Amino acid sequence: MKFKVPDYFSKIKPYVPGKPIEEVEREYGIGNSIKLASNENPLGPSPMAVEAIHRAVENLHRYPDAGGYELIQAIAAKNDIDPENIVLGNGSDDIIALLARVLLGSGDEVILPQPSFLFYEISILSSGALPVWVPLKSFKTDLKGMLQKISPNTRMIFLNVPHNPTGTIFSKQEFEEFMAEVPSNIVVVLDEAYIEFVRAANCAISLEFIRTDKTIVGMRTFSKAFGLAGLRVGYGVMPAPLAQLLHRVRQPFNVNTLAQVAAAAALNDIEFLQKTVDLVHDELEFIYGALDKLKLPYIRSQANFFMVKVGDGSSADEVFENLLKQGVIVRSLTSYGYSGYIRVNIGKHEENIRFLEALEKVI
Repeated sequence: MKFKVPDYFSKIKPYVPGKPIEEVEREYGIGNSIKLASNENPLGPSPMAVEAIHRAVENLHRYPDAGGYELIQAIAAKNDIDPENIVLGNGSDDIIALLARVLLGSGDEVILPQPSFLFYEISILSSGALPVWVPLKSFKTDLKGMLQKISPNTRMIFLNVPHNPTGTIFSKQEFEEFMAEVPSNIVVVLDEAYIEFVRAANCAISLEFIRTDKTIVGMRTFSKAFGLAGLRVGYGVMPAPLAQLLHRVRQPFNVNTLAQVAAAAALNDIEFLQKTVDLVHDELEFIYGALDKLKLPYIRSQANFFMVKVGDGSSADEVFENLLKQGVIVRSLTSYGYSGYIRVNIGKHEENIRFLEALEKVI
């Protein structure tokens, strides 16, 4: 083939998502599996969202609302922000890609924690820009280390709070001190995919900083706490001038009709959201107690998943494979640089018991 692409595309590693249950069962010849690998909602989707989808299916011959008016109004009202500050995306991944497309070019630099969500790196590299990695410090984002990496070429900084895969956070005070040192021409992105699960009252939250003179972007998703991962809908909150630029380049129908109506309904499903958060918090404490008895070190998490150390070297991959044989799907963190750890998202109580029993057999 003779087509030509920019050289920097050769540096991009494809994103490898968690396998669906059906594929794992076919591959390993197992059945009755439980999936605790992708940080999904164990209770399923919001019931109010499902009802909204049923009402909307009769209009699937019509294009979606390109501006997402109803959903944007619902998000604005829920968060007490102006609609002009909101950009909808086909998942928050879409917002990441739009930011990179608008803000980055060849030779620009983006600072991000290591490890991080792989799609940050993909979007950076596909724009011809360069990722500048700052390793975590004691499993937490090293904000001071990031400040030291700022150069004249820095255009963006990616942060995620809670961090994935560690589940750790940084405080409002730490973020305020960090932002005081960040030049005003640098865009700081807070990926808050798991913010609904945070218990720490002092956690930094993007919406509390959105009206400052610094350019801060908050990204949120309906995939986790609201149980709408299959619909791919998220949003970014940012200064209106930046939002207008993203609107210029985003696809006109980037969020489909069912995603829009389901997300708007899920925002008002307070009972389901509280039930989800309560389950995650209760089950985290239950699992911590069990891991203490097994004498396995773990990282206390502010998200709906946790990291647990199962050994050293390649042991995480071995534990991952052996758990698969018992129909328990988790995530090995070897590819994240934590070769002795696995990441497990919270399931229903009976699923968590099954995980713990399988883990005890494996170790």
